[in-house]
This record gives sequence, C-alpha cells and structure tokens, in this order.
Amino acid sequence: MIHGWSALGGLTMAGWEDELERWLMPFLDRLGHKTRQRMCPLYVAGLIGPGDRKSVQPMAERLATGNYDQLHHFIADGVWDATPLETELLNQADRLVGGRDAVLVIDDTSLPKKGERSVGVAAQYASALGKTANCQTLVSLTLARGEVPVMVALRLFLPDSWTSDVSRLKRARVPVEHRTPRSKPEIALAEIDRATAANVRFGCVLADAGYGLSAPFRQGLTERGLAWAVGIPRHLKVYPVDVKLVWPITKVRGKPRKHHVPDVLSIAAEQMLASAKWKAVSWRSGTKGRLKARFAALRVRTADGPPQRIWDKGQQHLPGDEAWLIGEQRASGEKKYYLANLPAATDLRTLAATIKARWICEQAHQQLKEELGLDHFEGRSWQGLHRHALMTMIAYAFLQHRRLAHAGRKKKNQRTSASANHARRTSRHRRSHPSAAVS
Repeated sequence: MIHGWSALGGLTMAGWEDELERWLMPFLDRLGHKTRQRMCPLYVAGLIGPGDRKSVQPMAERLATGNYDQLHHFIADGVWDATPLETELLNQADRLVGGRDAVLVIDDTSLPKKGERSVGVAAQYASALGKTANCQTLVSLTLARGEVPVMVALRLFLPDSWTSDVSRLKRARVPVEHRTPRSKPEIALAEIDRATAANVRFGCVLADAGYGLSAPFRQGLTERGLAWAVGIPRHLKVYPVDVKLVWPITKVRGKPRKHHVPDVLSIAAEQMLASAKWKAVSWRSGTKGRLKARFAALRVRTADGPPQRIWDKGQQHLPGDEAWLIGEQRASGEKKYYLANLPAATDLRTLAATIKARWICEQAHQQLKEELGLDHFEGRSWQGLHRHALMTMIAYAFLQHRRLAHAGRKKKNQRTSASANHARRTSRHRRSHPSAAVS
C-alpha cells in the first residue's frame, strides 16, 4: 500500500509499478527520446512511492537508481516540450471522469516558500495558510465527476513584483510569452480554452468568489457557451430581473440625454436576498450523514453591463445578463452568495448540488501536496516547477485510474455474487414446486 494514501480509500498497490509502466505508455510515446522515456516513469514512481520528501534527491536515493543527475536534468533542464504530455493528461482525465455530468472546477492553491528567488514567490494570500505569506500561487483546473477529481492544469500566477522586473524573469527562465501581467481569471480562461480544444467533456464550470467577482471572467465563460456557477462577494451588485431601461427625466432644461438608464438602482446581493424565502436543502451524503444547509434563489440581472452615469449616483454599471442569485446559510450562521447562468427552470436542489460540487478540488489539492509532494520541488525555474507539477498530476490521474478500476471490479463482483445468490434461490424455489416446471 502506498504510504499515506488513505485519502483514496486504502487501495492495495501490489504490482503497481508494472501497471504504471503500461498506463504511462501514451505519455512516453509523446516524449519520444529514450532517456526521457526512462526518467518519466522513475519520477512518477518516486512521487507515488513511500517517503515523506518528494524532491529529486531523496526520490533518487529511494529508487536506488544512481541516476540523480539524469532525474534532475529531466525535470529541471532537459530540452523537451511539456505540451504533448499536458494534452495527453487532458485525454486521460476525460476518459476517466469526463462527461456531461462532470464539472470543471477553477481554483488556486498556494505553495509556501522561503526566500525570493524561486519563480513567482512573493508575499500574497496563501489559501493553505488562510493568511498573507511568502508563497507561490498556482491556478488550478480540476475535472471531476461524482466524488472523483482529476487535476488537469496547474499554472503559476506571477505577481506585479515579478512581471515588472525583467532581470528577475530572465533569471527564473520564464518564457517570453508568460512575462506580461495576467490576472488569475485570465490564466483560468486560457486553460479552459486549452481543455475545450482537447475536447474535454464537462457540463458546468465552477469557481469561488476570487474568480466569480470578475465580470470579464463570467462574461468570458458565457461567450464560450459554457454553463457556470461561481461564488461572489456579498456586496456584488445585481438588479431585479424585471428591471427596465427608460429615458431619464431631467428637472432642468438642457441637452437631451442620449442613453437609457435602469428604472431602479442595483443593490448588493445580500440585500436582494434579505427578504427571500430560505429553504433547507440536502444535496448529498457525507461521512457523517446527509449534508444540509438553507438556500434561497432569485432570478436577477447582473450589474456588469457598460458603465453609465445614472441620475445623481455617478457611474453605475447597466444591467447585464439574466442569472440565478443564490444564497447559502450554513449551520454556523455564515452566509455565502453565488451567481449561476443555469436555466431558469433549474430547481433549488440542483442549484445547491451544483454549487457545492466545488469542494472536490480542495481534496485534490490536499492529496497532491500531502501524498505526491506538489509543494516539495526545490528548484527555482519556471520550467522545473511546471514539469514537477505536471508529473504530480500524472501520478494523481494514475491513482484515480486504479481507484475507478478497483471500484469497477468490486461492483462487478457484487453483481456476480447477487446473480449467483438469485440463481440459487430460484433453483431452491423450483425444487420445492416441481409442478411449476411442467408445461
């Protein structure tokens, strides 16, 4: 059994090395070079195998290969393109969990880091610590169906302190195309485009308020024809769904107005739902029983249309698209708010279940760090960090492959056992009523 892999149900891992070699064949074909084809399985096996530290040197020692230099060169300095392997990862993830009932979860995860030379490290909010700290931040995409997540993308976010310092970017070997400032939502949209170009199948994009507060992000998803459900801050403005655009009436003579204005002002999300009807909703079973909370939902218009001066209120955003505004009140009394462009006929339980499906990415982040050493990379370069992250995602996908195969065998055995039991019961029934067999 893999050390500490209880998060995946304590799978028996006898003979996993041979199975790993077979499962990696599509990846190795894309690598091409024989030495790289030999190093890739070693690196992935080092991440999966026992040992608390998953950086290159301790992995090389545990693997007893005597190939530390080659292993280090493969991950940090070797001249090879990661893009074909990233595409193969998308293919394998889609095969494992893709489908119309799958979700694509957008989030980010922080890697605490000392010093200032490791690429992208800066004082920024670290979700793992719940505070601002010296860390690297990776934008993540997780494809999930049911309770099975597969991480498909990890891309480093570069703070202003990096994008404004050319010499620092060069020293960390950041590719030229990644040196311009990009927000996390912009990185996420680019990665979504990469996933859709690879024909990854999913029904809905989910994200927390760090992405949901961005109108360009929500609009970008809509422009791509994607369904989405995202967290928002409680103060984000919305309009009633029946808002109308009217000609403003002025009290003094002057130049006539050229633009319509809404007949009511936008208000904060929490205010819009303050008088709504809240209902208890259960969306799935957890380890301690059914998961429940109180929810409310209203159809609204988002306040993210073009900016326009409205009466004496200064610049205000005009009404945008129609969407669901959803509120969640947890047992602790804490309230959370969401927007979703799901159909108007969607029921409250479906809205709640869709929103709450986002939790699965947090489990994946935790497992990649605690079990596969995502945050153990000791190099400083852009290339090394992203290759290490890619290998951890490939390792994780392999373990999910084994998990699903194990579950499939277990289900098949249960069906076989049930069928045999039914046959025995039928046989006994027929012997006790011999006339039933006479035609």
